Amino acid sequence: MAKIFIYGAGSIGCYVGGRLLAGGSDVTFIARERVGKQLREHGLTLSQFGERQWYVPSEHIDVSADYTTAAHADLVLVTVKSAATPTVAAELAGVLRPGTVVVSFQNGVGNADILRAALPNQTVLEGMVPFNVIERGPGAYHQGSGGELEVRSAPGLQPFVDDFASAELPLQQHADMLPVQWAKLLLNLNNAINALSNRPLKEELSQRAYRRSLAMAQAETLALLARAGIRPARLTPIPPAWMPRFLSMPDAWFARLARAMLTIDPLARSSMSDDLAAERATEVDWINGEVVKLAHRLGLNAPVNARLCQLVHEAEQSAARPSWTGDALLAELRAAARGASANSQRVPA
Repeated sequence: MAKIFIYGAGSIGCYVGGRLLAGGSDVTFIARERVGKQLREHGLTLSQFGERQWYVPSEHIDVSADYTTAAHADLVLVTVKSAATPTVAAELAGVLRPGTVVVSFQNGVGNADILRAALPNQTVLEGMVPFNVIERGPGAYHQGSGGELEVRSAPGLQPFVDDFASAELPLQQHADMLPVQWAKLLLNLNNAINALSNRPLKEELSQRAYRRSLAMAQAETLALLARAGIRPARLTPIPPAWMPRFLSMPDAWFARLARAMLTIDPLARSSMSDDLAAERATEVDWINGEVVKLAHRLGLNAPVNARLCQLVHEAEQSAARPSWTGDALLAELRAAARGASANSQRVPA
């Protein structure tokens, strides 16, 4: 049986790895000692909106804080926060066997490139997790929204497809993942807005001012992607180019039309909101910050996404958790856009 390693046992790593384990795969978690202790004491309780549930007892869970155990891996799923990717890449470079398949199931668009540069003798693939996972307690993880795992196709990946199918987490394979990654990032631009709102996702998205804030961030990103010649993939019934207008609809219209496309647990929050609540550094620089970096490569500004980055970083340093109203946040982003327009549409070379 193929050996699958989960490097980074946070919410996504524990949930995906737990589902694979529940489906009969041979899974080892590489985790911090705190998480390892929880898994050894509580096992894994996994749930999905719609009341589905799985349980893996602690005696069936193989967890280690020693990354060198990955020397036995056939497949490694990297699920650490983006800031940790260079460290993980260096650690794996010293232990993985040639030909090991490594999938980056991380936010942002550049993590697989970092892994690939450090692992020239392995098969490194871009992946994408579309759904939200909530940590409900020690060893308890809940999938709060829908979607299927996306990954770049490669011959080396095919021996593991049945593992994901048995776990009822089928892989959607693509020859080119960049359009998929940018499509996911467009949706993830809401992470910062949700974190700043300090509200559950469903409640936040029910308010037009927050959605207009997201629409501004998305419209700015779509314009930059068009300049870069990147056409984001369609991950929802609404094409990416239509999303800003769709989000800006009055609440009643949006609620009626979104019901068919958005299935969100009422308690779900973005991972960025969870990070602020836990006083951890966020991944805003690998989400909204990716838009800012793209703008700079094109010699342009991204004032809306840049301001969201600033506000999240300010929240990281704040003694009290901010809770922006939709109207206040929208006004802040409009002011940032107007200020950039008044100064210049271009940045210094």
